[in-house]
Amino acid sequence: MSEIERHEYDVVVIGAGGAGLRAAIEAHALGAKTAIVCKSLLGKAHTVMAEGGIAAALGNVWPEDNWQVHFRDTMRGGKLLNNWRMAQLHAQEAPDRVLELEEWGALFDRTKDGLILQRDFGGHRYARLAHVGDRTGLEMIRTLQNTAVAKDIDVFMECTLRHLLTDGERVSGAIGYWRQSGKLITFSAKAVVLATGGVGKAWRVTSNSWEYTGDGIAMAIEAGADLIDMEMTQFHPTGMVWPPSVRGLLVTEGVRGDGGTLRNKSGERFMFRYIPEFFRADTADTEKEADAWYEDKRNNRRTPDLLPRDEVARAINSEVKAGRGTEHGGVFLDIATRRPAEYIRRRLPSMYHQFKELADVDITKQQMEIGPTLHYIMGGIRVDPDTEATTVPGLYAAGEVAAGMHGANRLGGNSLSDLLVFGRRAGEAAAAYSKRAGAPKIDEAQLAAFGQGLEAPFQKGGDENPYAIHSELQDTMQELVGIIRRRDELEEALVRLERLRARAARARVTGSRVYNPGWHLALDLDNLIGVSEAVTRSALVREESRGGHTREDFPKTDPEWGTKNVVIRKRDGHLVLATEPIAKVPAELRALLGDDKPTGEAATGTKTPVAAGDD
Repeated sequence: MSEIERHEYDVVVIGAGGAGLRAAIEAHALGAKTAIVCKSLLGKAHTVMAEGGIAAALGNVWPEDNWQVHFRDTMRGGKLLNNWRMAQLHAQEAPDRVLELEEWGALFDRTKDGLILQRDFGGHRYARLAHVGDRTGLEMIRTLQNTAVAKDIDVFMECTLRHLLTDGERVSGAIGYWRQSGKLITFSAKAVVLATGGVGKAWRVTSNSWEYTGDGIAMAIEAGADLIDMEMTQFHPTGMVWPPSVRGLLVTEGVRGDGGTLRNKSGERFMFRYIPEFFRADTADTEKEADAWYEDKRNNRRTPDLLPRDEVARAINSEVKAGRGTEHGGVFLDIATRRPAEYIRRRLPSMYHQFKELADVDITKQQMEIGPTLHYIMGGIRVDPDTEATTVPGLYAAGEVAAGMHGANRLGGNSLSDLLVFGRRAGEAAAAYSKRAGAPKIDEAQLAAFGQGLEAPFQKGGDENPYAIHSELQDTMQELVGIIRRRDELEEALVRLERLRARAARARVTGSRVYNPGWHLALDLDNLIGVSEAVTRSALVREESRGGHTREDFPKTDPEWGTKNVVIRKRDGHLVLATEPIAKVPAELRALLGDDKPTGEAATGTKTPVAAGDD
């Protein structure tokens, strides 16, 4: 086995998106010797894709907004499958994290009074998203990155960590490789924070980039951590449909938040048919009614185009299946007829340039062709809500890789505030643990075994192409574990995944370890297939439809399933699934949630939203 480069730290943060950067900043501030390790370049994180804004009840646009309302919207949007404590902490602490970001140099759009401007997003009762045009995630990463660099925190870029090391039951570090040279590298650490994001590259149509291969989830379950809610995958309703080279690329929800409307190929605003209790799609004054409702925020009314993401994605899917979709299998998103050109270019500069440069579409004059794209996974590693500790001592997780906060469906904008709130808490807890934990011991036999495993693809002499295997995996997940699921297709997916796993073991890698993408993908396949199996098995177990998980053979939401998580553990190399009860919401918070079909006054004293977060 090759010589291994070695480093020692108190806290190692794996991932340099919003959660990883915020965790590292906090751990460093508390005196822990901290390192950030990222698979790509610093600043190239999926946080940048969160264009619309940071959800926080600042009350700058609507003074009626507060953490209780935000908590309620998050829980209702998540179909009450959320960890209530995480939803509470998130709603309470998000405003302080946004103001902290501003203190560190983030430049937000402003109200006429100079306060941070907030915009509408699906499932939120009030305009709540603090934003910078449609480049909020980019501004957030810029600010956090500059803060981390200014504090001289060590950063290891283009370095993939593949396995966690353990000392008995506790984490003791991690091993991986430099992507450019292929040289192996290991970190000894008292605490590790996973902030590696999701697993979007298992699907064909996704907004996710090449980094999203389920690394953190796979490392955690291999080390003994629990996973929950893996069946809960979010298909963002608006990804680019045409041209094929950019299919799935995200179109921010901010387009609809700023007045954009969804239309089928006939020009009909089809979302009306999916809320018939409020509108009739065939009435002559539908458009006029919608405009009036859109402006009537004090009565908490919402345009149907801003229903939660799971509901909008299913509606678009239904329109396309019914033959009312566009030429390329999507629907139209129109803001050109709703807002002046100058307004669109000022509020949505990234979207304007994205469509102009990639699709030759001027969104100030033309409609966008869009459709659902796999965007996010609500499931992931089970964590303690206050500390983000996993079930493995010394291991923490924050951001998309961690589960519980969003339940069955994430509301737009909650991701960025999630990163800030729980990234900070994870860094704080990891630093505290490192101070009371003894020096970690590296198991040299374990290290050697993992190192040999990383080099194994060169020694197998197999007959399979890793790119072909990955392509077939994406087809399998897209066709059989997509927006709409059913038992026979899920079972077929499991059969295919086993075949793909056997083929991946024979993946052929040639050349040297010096920047070798084929080798990298051959290693990624283990994680992609393993996490795909976890998603598929969880989807098979949950026999109901809830949030991001829709079963055609179990189309209704079952109250019994709303009280339990699907939990996954790895035992003797195999996934073991169980259902476990969700912690009950305390009475004082339960009162905020209202009835299943709200019609009266909420506990906050303001009227209940008509559509936000409802099934």
